[in-house]
Amino acid sequence: MTRAYVALGSNLDDPSQQVRQALEALASLADTQLLQRSRFYLTPPWGIIEQPSFVNAVAELDTALAPHALLDALLDIEQRAGRVRGERNGPRTLDLDLLHVEGVQISDKRLTLPHPRMVERAFVLLPLHDVAPDLALPGNVTVAQRLQQLDLAGIERLP
Repeated sequence: MTRAYVALGSNLDDPSQQVRQALEALASLADTQLLQRSRFYLTPPWGIIEQPSFVNAVAELDTALAPHALLDALLDIEQRAGRVRGERNGPRTLDLDLLHVEGVQISDKRLTLPHPRMVERAFVLLPLHDVAPDLALPGNVTVAQRLQQLDLAGIERLP
């Protein structure tokens, strides 16, 4: 079994419910156990700002799935949630990003691990901090250290 971290986000069709259902789907994946999840955060849109705010979270998994098989499972969960891949950084019912798989570095057409842009995004690192504050990130910093360098303006923890 290998530790893996998945970012979850939604800003359409009851975003909190979309994220809750995605967590349930992650928990039911074959050869995978949901170890813990972060709190939910309401975050301003990133990239295209003329869209609703997002609900973001992170899941910590223990999985026997290989990284590409896990990616395929995430894409299937997105599709079942009605994800339509339109405008990059645009609104979506569900977005699942594989952030990190313990001991794995990959860079191919389908997958880059660790996720290349997670260190820039407070909406990823804040929920990741809930489950793995000491996780080592690219650049030889931990989640906690990198989070101190990011602007958290506009992010709200949801009840």
